[in-house]
Amino acid sequence: MSQSIFEQGLPQTPANHVALSPLTFIERTASVYPDYPAVVYGELRRDWGTTWERCRRLASAIEKRGIQPGETVAAMLPNVPAMFEAHFGVPLAGCVLNTLNIRLDAEAIAYMLAHGEAKAILVDPEFADVIEEAVATLDDKPLIIDVADPEFMPEGRAIGALEYEALLAEGDPAYPYRLPEDEWQAISLNYTSGTTGKPKGVVYHHRGAYLNATSNILVWAMPHHPVYLWTLPMFHCNGWCFPWTIAAAAGTSVCLRKVEPKRIMDLIADEGVTHFSGAPIVLNGLVNLPDDQKRDFSHEVKVTTAGAAPPASVIAGVERMGIDVTHVYGLTEVYGPVTSCAWREAWNELPAEERARLKSRQGVRYHMLEALCVADPNTLEPVPKDGATIGEILMRGNNVMKGYLKNAAATEQALEGGWYHTGDLAVWHPDGYIEIKDRSKDIIISGGENISTIEVEDCIYSHPAVEEAAVVAKPDEKWGETPCAFVKLKIGYGEVTEQDIIDHCRSHLAHFKAPRTVIFTELPKTSTGKIQKFVLRDEARKQ
Repeated sequence: MSQSIFEQGLPQTPANHVALSPLTFIERTASVYPDYPAVVYGELRRDWGTTWERCRRLASAIEKRGIQPGETVAAMLPNVPAMFEAHFGVPLAGCVLNTLNIRLDAEAIAYMLAHGEAKAILVDPEFADVIEEAVATLDDKPLIIDVADPEFMPEGRAIGALEYEALLAEGDPAYPYRLPEDEWQAISLNYTSGTTGKPKGVVYHHRGAYLNATSNILVWAMPHHPVYLWTLPMFHCNGWCFPWTIAAAAGTSVCLRKVEPKRIMDLIADEGVTHFSGAPIVLNGLVNLPDDQKRDFSHEVKVTTAGAAPPASVIAGVERMGIDVTHVYGLTEVYGPVTSCAWREAWNELPAEERARLKSRQGVRYHMLEALCVADPNTLEPVPKDGATIGEILMRGNNVMKGYLKNAAATEQALEGGWYHTGDLAVWHPDGYIEIKDRSKDIIISGGENISTIEVEDCIYSHPAVEEAAVVAKPDEKWGETPCAFVKLKIGYGEVTEQDIIDHCRSHLAHFKAPRTVIFTELPKTSTGKIQKFVLRDEARKQ
């Protein structure tokens, strides 16, 4: 067969084919908008020119310290400027950034540092004790770099060989940084929660980070120069790739050390925040702020939320405050969100509760995700788009992880049949939108009937006294399993009993779906605001 004319004399060259990397975003923004604000933190204000210089200094200093391309640099930091800079400085040296969950204990941290073979770690003084304990157990100890934060920890204990600003002083602001020769090169390492065994190390590549960062802009219709508030931890899926997104959009990162509803409200009003992200618990906190802590603002504010589907009542409450909600969905293995509940103009005419119900769906694929379907996990046959038949969400595309570090078997299993298997169970609606019904491990099977914990939770949330709710399976001799609800009540509402909650559910659901047990308590959460159902399942077994 003769070669196509379009394959003759048209080779790939350095002029027309380069590796995709989100590092090019900051390079461009710093050259075009060097005097525009890049980072805000308390009284600190830094422009893009200064931030770019600091990132290059960091890359240069990493190299001077003998850390080689392809090696790991870890960070145990809250959402402070140094964490933002690390997302550029570490990969500019050709290294891989491992952002650690700041809520983890020393044993978990030690495992991740050893498994990822970290050569250095940036440490906030708040976490000096846990890092010191973790590193003490390691045979190969990383270089510890203290990142002082005098505004919040004026007397923070130093445990490192040097302080971050001293490290930057070692670096060259004109450092001839490295862009990857191959876009398949790793850019970051993120660990899963590890609730079922050892955490898995999820490896991201430059191409995926570039494409998902770009998708964030497209899905949100993000304008130039957004003001983005860091309510979402940067350690979580690299902040859903938003450090790179904000660099691409020449925006401003408003750093926030600790998520507090009143502080969020103040920053929206005072800093002109236009965008932020977070779990439903963040939105719930804003809705339940006392009236005297709420602020008026006249500018447009948008939020993306993910995790368990936000209750319709929470979405409606946030939108009454003047904040537009976009529901997105994703996992660590796909760089954060890769689907969104894309809005349709016709829905604007619907009642508020109906709009909120539609917004609670996980929606359709991002622009850069090649394919999304709900299918039988064994046959890979798509389920009917009837809004009723349950299947597993499968994904395919450039924004699926390289795989799990040092775990070929788990990688093969997760990517079996040419799809990433999420483990999430969903229905496919006639309009093509997906809606999660449960995690495969969370579905309750009672007397042979499948019960969606999300459906029961939505019903409980509709009770006016409920602030937070989570439902798990409780072992039952007769039924096999029954729903067990954990509920946090709003302060000052008045007395509410277990039977009140059960009766409320029975008036809105089939009786077999209503919880048999209701426990009033604080709900345990991860650092990203997700309710820790594995803790609740253990508690339910004791009841």
